[in-house]
Amino acid sequence: MLIEQPRHMWLGTVVRSRHQLSMTYGIDDLRFETAYWYNDVDLLALETVHGQAFMQKIYFHIHVMEAGKLVSLYPQTFNLGEFARFHTPAFEQLWRTIIHKVWGQWRYRHQKPDYHGPVFSSRPDESVNAQPVTPVTGDTEVLAFCGGGKDSLVGMKLLERAGMPYATFAYSNSLYGRAEFQHGLIAQLTRQNSPTQQHQLRAYDSFVDAPVLQAYPGIKEIIAAETPTSLFAALPVMLQHRYRYMVLAHERSANTGNLIWAETGEDINHQWGKSYAAEQLLNQYIQTEFITNCAYFSILQPVYDAVIFNLLRRDEDLITATHSCNIQKPWCCRCPKCAYVWLNYMAYLDIDKVRHMFPENLFDSEANQPWFYQMLGLGEHTPFECIGQVEETRLAFELCRRKGITGKAMDMYYHHFPHLDVEPILARYLSVDMAQSGIPPALAERIEAGLEQAAASGRRYVRAFCP
Repeated sequence: MLIEQPRHMWLGTVVRSRHQLSMTYGIDDLRFETAYWYNDVDLLALETVHGQAFMQKIYFHIHVMEAGKLVSLYPQTFNLGEFARFHTPAFEQLWRTIIHKVWGQWRYRHQKPDYHGPVFSSRPDESVNAQPVTPVTGDTEVLAFCGGGKDSLVGMKLLERAGMPYATFAYSNSLYGRAEFQHGLIAQLTRQNSPTQQHQLRAYDSFVDAPVLQAYPGIKEIIAAETPTSLFAALPVMLQHRYRYMVLAHERSANTGNLIWAETGEDINHQWGKSYAAEQLLNQYIQTEFITNCAYFSILQPVYDAVIFNLLRRDEDLITATHSCNIQKPWCCRCPKCAYVWLNYMAYLDIDKVRHMFPENLFDSEANQPWFYQMLGLGEHTPFECIGQVEETRLAFELCRRKGITGKAMDMYYHHFPHLDVEPILARYLSVDMAQSGIPPALAERIEAGLEQAAASGRRYVRAFCP
């Protein structure tokens, strides 16, 4: 049971040096620190070019987004301290939206439908005068975020085949283990591609190993707004190297949640921070408040995973350089993300190549049975992870069945779905919707052909197995 007692969240100091940003924040009498280390950003030089007030506004947004995970500890108030001067109506609207949407999963799991996050101690002030900038774009316009997974691989290849030079941005976090190990895994993938430059950010977070769940009984999980936080963290890179586009690789599945909460009627979406709605909100905010000629968009927003896995077939030899697990990198083989990626790799790619990456049959893993059950739409909700939709999972199971792959989870699938009609699934999930995308028109024309080819190829591939 979640104990009802006043809790107070606060922002502390920000200390910056040439390449480091160190931030403190806390709740009640507990204090935490996150330190960012940029490999090729000079914060002092940026302050000289753009002014301290403008850069401090960026630091504040990074700071407050990093502190956001403390909302998971159920604070009632939030004191911005010396940064209250950046508390504008626009910021409060952005913050409220992110807290409501990203922490929907938290509210559902804790049965707190009426919790809307902590109340600010300060009031919004419209007099902030740190105006946005319009820098001259460099020779390379695209900064492509690269986390090392299959979406990053597909996104980079789409850019390359469209003749669009790009640099990469990779960030590590204490949550996922040692920084050098994480960047080493990502480098395995970037080496297989052709970025003009590789930028890195290392985030060291004292909150990760702290026993906060023991300190606050009743709290079941910690939620963080990773995508919005990463966008603000990338702004110094955008300014230093004069990029125009921040390009991520989030697919259409992020637009649909895990369940409709009967208590409120809302769509509870683990992936909302990656959704098109979030993209539009953040893009508009960044353009209005920071860089007027910057555009943030997802290159994979027009398609579902079923198309993305078919795009992978063009670069099948590179899949061994990908990793996606958020528990134990590169693969723990016991979480919903690993189970989902393995399932679709087996469905769409060469089985022997996949077995080289995953030497065991995850259909037979007892730990994965609940995940497969939920992915198939048989539970109260799908797993709270960054995975595709129920129909996509069923299609992947059907392809695996037709390819002769057996196991305990396959028996469960066949028991519930002895006859799967694939045509409605193909019509929806192996299609391209450029209208549901923030890709700038001039770039969309160069991207659309590759997506349409993959969708058509995917339909042929499925029909070959399921005539």
